[in-house]
Amino acid sequence: MYEAFWEKMGDRCTVEIKGCDSLSYFSNPKNPCWFLEPKLEEAIRSLHGAVGNAVTDGYSIVVGTGSSHLVNAVLYALTSNHQPNQISVVSAAPYYSAYPEIADLVRSGLYKWAGDARQFDKDEPYIELVTSPNNPNGVIQGSVVNRDGGILVHDLAYYWPQYTPITSSLEFNIMLFTASKCTGHAGSRIGWALVKDKEVAKRMIKFMEVTTIGVSKESQLRVANILQFIADGCKQFGSPQGDNFFEFGQSLMKKRWQILREILKENQMFTIPKYPLDQHCNFFGDITNAHPAFAWMKCKEEIEDCEKLLRGHQILARSGRRFGSDPGFVRVSMVGREDEFNLFIDRLSKIQSFNNGDEKDKANASGNLV
Repeated sequence: MYEAFWEKMGDRCTVEIKGCDSLSYFSNPKNPCWFLEPKLEEAIRSLHGAVGNAVTDGYSIVVGTGSSHLVNAVLYALTSNHQPNQISVVSAAPYYSAYPEIADLVRSGLYKWAGDARQFDKDEPYIELVTSPNNPNGVIQGSVVNRDGGILVHDLAYYWPQYTPITSSLEFNIMLFTASKCTGHAGSRIGWALVKDKEVAKRMIKFMEVTTIGVSKESQLRVANILQFIADGCKQFGSPQGDNFFEFGQSLMKKRWQILREILKENQMFTIPKYPLDQHCNFFGDITNAHPAFAWMKCKEEIEDCEKLLRGHQILARSGRRFGSDPGFVRVSMVGREDEFNLFIDRLSKIQSFNNGDEKDKANASGNLV
């Protein structure tokens, strides 16, 4: 989605790295996170300061190979202090589909996936992953379990102005962010954690040391340039050069959601969540609305498998089952390339209503639907 913006910026974020640069493992031996490039740390603090979505003063910054790497690191850090039993990891459904895989992939003796936080009723220590705005449904949410012995990890990958109004500068103990959702640069594989407890940060850094011996300097330097460029552009509201990345992103997301809502209103076959309207965004200094990165669509009750229905019309979506929810739901990306989004809208608009019974028969039938 963001390619048009970055193409317009030309070579203004270009980074030149010579063959003799960045040979050492170390970026800053004086920093506990010794592989964190100083330019990236500066850019991260600058961007959060410009956007006002998270406090960075008093926080350690731990860089990782994307936020998924950081989830692994934080689970290790929070459970490696010689607990006698595995600690349960939970998240409120619908939850990010990768959480179960991350928690159970290596069958760790330290922690285990325990499913939907709303169903967790054990009187024991737990870690709750709180994603806000939530992936897949875009809802702003807080913790669910709220019992003694719990530790919260806040995944704030989508808490940026193009997706949701920025209503406060957050100060949670552990906050995760990723460049892929902020800037669109998924291929650079850079994420960062803001960690209040220095001992937790040290254990996360230890995890990085053992698993990857740090994080690519080339990726860090590229993302540092991009984040600083965005932070500087935040001062250019209404600039004729169009340098404000978040103005571009918010305008495009708003347009896409308007188009989707019009289509859904016409065919009346799907519903989407209702988000709070007309919230004041501290970043834009104005009233704005949520425009999530994904559409969490639900088929009307006659359809048992929404993913199957859409696949029959050559629309790729991810089933609600993957998110600990019902197969009547699907997650559809709203942040793809412009031609992909237009094709999605075109195909969605051609799906007929349930009135003639054809779509119900297609969706509920077994076998190949294409």
